[in-house]
Amino acid sequence: MKRFILMVYVAFMLMAPSAVYAAIYDVDKDHTTIGFSAKHMVISNVKGKFDSFTGNFELNEQGKLIGAAATVKTGSINTGNAKRDTHLKSPDFFDAVKFPVISFKATKITYDGAKCKVVGDMTIKGVTKSITLDGELLGRVKDPWGFERAGFHAEGVINRKDFGVSFHKVLDNGGLVVSDMINISLDIEGIKRKPGK
Repeated sequence: MKRFILMVYVAFMLMAPSAVYAAIYDVDKDHTTIGFSAKHMVISNVKGKFDSFTGNFELNEQGKLIGAAATVKTGSINTGNAKRDTHLKSPDFFDAVKFPVISFKATKITYDGAKCKVVGDMTIKGVTKSITLDGELLGRVKDPWGFERAGFHAEGVINRKDFGVSFHKVLDNGGLVVSDMINISLDIEGIKRKPGK
């Protein structure tokens, strides 16, 4: 009986190495950018970011991403223009008072060589939709203070109207003042969490 239990345990260890060796990295806000861009009046891109957020991601022993989650404070949106940011926080766009957070949680991650596709549930204004991000682990390194860090880049495109961000104005030529499609760009640096935390 003991031998059978031992065989089952060994089989489990061989079949699920990611569960055994997985490491969690907490997002370092000082070296992370949660960015986006949108077309303005068809002719230019306006870029912005969110300044307040928390998150973590999980890597297996091979350095492959196996999990990720984040929460972003909607009211921390920053496009470098106070008047525009106030409008973006209003009910026309994010309605930051009523919906103070945007959240994301990975549900499926697949790899093709070094690149991966991260499918996850994103919630904006109380609406949850599945989105896909194209990602790549940029590397792991030990910093001068002995902490292990990992860098990750991901990007994708969402339709803001899918999430109820439905502000709509049309130009004389038929173009939109603000595009429906929003480009997401994530440059994430994480610090490996110590065991037991």
